Amino acid sequence: MTTTAPTKTTLPTSSSTPLADRSPASTPVPVTDVPAVVDETARLLTEHYVFPDVAEQLAALLRRRLAEGAYDVASAEELGGLVTADLQSVNTDLHLRLKYHPEQVPQGQGEAALAAMRHDFDASLGGVPRVQLLEGGTALLELAPALFPLSWSAEPLAAALTLVARADALILDLRGNGGGDPDTVAFVCSYLLDERTHLNTMYAREGDRYDQSWSLPHVPGARFGGTKPVYVLTAPRTFSAAEELAYDLQQLGRATVVGETTRGGAHPREGWTVHPNLEATIPVGRSINPVSRTNWEGTGVLPDVPCPAPDALDRALTLIHG
Repeated sequence: MTTTAPTKTTLPTSSSTPLADRSPASTPVPVTDVPAVVDETARLLTEHYVFPDVAEQLAALLRRRLAEGAYDVASAEELGGLVTADLQSVNTDLHLRLKYHPEQVPQGQGEAALAAMRHDFDASLGGVPRVQLLEGGTALLELAPALFPLSWSAEPLAAALTLVARADALILDLRGNGGGDPDTVAFVCSYLLDERTHLNTMYAREGDRYDQSWSLPHVPGARFGGTKPVYVLTAPRTFSAAEELAYDLQQLGRATVVGETTRGGAHPREGWTVHPNLEATIPVGRSINPVSRTNWEGTGVLPDVPCPAPDALDRALTLIHG
C-alpha cells in the first residue's frame, strides 16, 4: 500500500543553494544608494548579532570595503553577494547574509522571509510532499523544502505524523530541507517521544536570556512513540532548523542519522529589509543542546552512518531489514 502526495520535491545533490534563492535570468534589479544599504546593514549587525565583538569587526570591515569602492556595483543581487562574502569571512556564519530576493519583499522585521516561504508552503502540501508505506511496514516521511511556521504547518504535519504512527519503523527524509521554525522542530519531535523531553536551549542576545525548548505533553492525533526505530536522512542541503531536528533526535539517542554531513548553521536569525530586494539576515542567538552542551554550527550534523545522500534511503532500509 502506498500513499504518496502528488508533488515530489527533488533533492539537489550538487548545490547547497536553497531553491528560493535561485532566480531566472532577468533584468538586474538596480541599487541606487549603496552606502545607505551598507550602513544600515552594519548598524543592524552591531545592534543584534549574537556575538557583539564579531559584530564590531564586521561592521568595520563593511565600512572599510565601502570606502575602498568594493561595493561600487549597480545590481542589488551583486551587492548582496559581495556583502555576504564579507559577512561570512570572519567566522563563516552561514546565517549571516545580505540576501537577495528576486521579487520585492515587505518592510518589517521577519516579513521578507515569510513572504519568500509562502509560495513554497503552498507548493509542497504544507511542507509534507511525501508520505509513503515501504516494504516491511516502514513509513517514509519527507519534510521539505522547509519546516514552516507552526501556525501554518501544524495541520499537515499532524495529519502526516498521525498517518505514520502505526508503522513499524520510520524514515524521516530531511535531505531537501533548508530550515525553518524551531517550534516546528519541537512539534515533530513530540510525535517521536513518549515523555516530555528537553530538546534544546536557545541563548538570545536581546535580554541576555536562555529559552528552553521541550517536546509537547499532548499532540493532535496519534504518536509514533519513543521506542520504534527512527532513521533520519541528511544531505549537504539540510540546514538550520532541519539540522536541529536531526541533531536533537541524534543526541537523545532517539534516531540514527544516515547520509552526508549537513551545512552547519545553528544560529537562529532575524531578517530586516534594507532595500526592496535585499534582506539583512542576522543571527540573534545560539543553540545549546542539553546533551552535548554545544551545537552543530560550522561542523554540521555528522551522520551515524555516512553514505552519499542519494543512497541514504536504500542504506536506511538495509539497516532496518538487514
